[in-house]
Amino acid sequence: MELRDIEIFLTLAEELHFGRTAERLRVSPARVSQAIALQERRIGAALFDRTSRRVALTPIGARLRDDLTTGYRNIQAGLDAARTAARGVAGTLRLGTMGALAHEIADATAQFRVRYPQCELTFREVRISDPFGPLRSGEVDIALLWLPVREPDLTVGPVVRQSPIYLMMSVDHPYARRESVRLEDLAECVVPRSAQPVPEYWEAALSPFHTPSGRPIPRGPAVATWQEVLAAVSAGTAVLPIQAEASRYYAWPDIAYVPIRDAEPSRWALIWRTAGETALVRAFAQEAAQEAEAAAQAMAAAQEAEAAARARAESQESPG
Repeated sequence: MELRDIEIFLTLAEELHFGRTAERLRVSPARVSQAIALQERRIGAALFDRTSRRVALTPIGARLRDDLTTGYRNIQAGLDAARTAARGVAGTLRLGTMGALAHEIADATAQFRVRYPQCELTFREVRISDPFGPLRSGEVDIALLWLPVREPDLTVGPVVRQSPIYLMMSVDHPYARRESVRLEDLAECVVPRSAQPVPEYWEAALSPFHTPSGRPIPRGPAVATWQEVLAAVSAGTAVLPIQAEASRYYAWPDIAYVPIRDAEPSRWALIWRTAGETALVRAFAQEAAQEAEAAAQAMAAAQEAEAAARARAESQESPG
């Protein structure tokens, strides 16, 4: 079996649609059909059940998919490593992240290490009170920061995550017993202020200075690190709009997290100093973008499957 035929089979096994498979691989639908028909003749059994409405793997097709997947990935990884060596992409890449965000892009960093084994990837913490300083000083080569970033000397790379926004507060706060809050409610709260000057537009993207109706949102204690934020919130001296990841990684017993239902999701992108762009920076950005796209596709497929399952269940429960 040719490598291209294996790729066509595995892609169709994932998409379960001849047209989408052809589009994804940039071949004609006829090429996909011919490749599958040839494989089925060689094997002597059908790999897919086809009807006018659906495509599904047969048990033999499912077994072949499972058997081929690992080997195909290893082949691709070997080819990628060879291409990387030929391009001369090597060295150490220093990635700046905030809080627990390094865990949220673990798939991308793991895949980067597989594809670029001669490169070393290290992590540095970026503080909320100085988001761009480590990039400008050269302490980090690339950083994962929330958007927008409007700095003339910095390049905004691919968006790799989106996060719902929660309000983080003491469990004794009156809002802690609510199912959700609104941005307008922040006028009755106090939020921390940065201990060092940061661009107002960047701070306001997460922690606005005014409510949607224009009421000011009071600023309170100055904080320079994430630990200082946690301390201020747990002490009840401030609340903070924060990305949903915090509720998973910092589930302190004296801190509550409540969704802000009208807040736009926070978008995280890779940022680097334009003058410091290297082949290594570009390689990591490309890898992270591919992983983010794959994750989005997997989530969409899962949501589609869940919706279809609900629809089937509802149709079965309907009378008649």
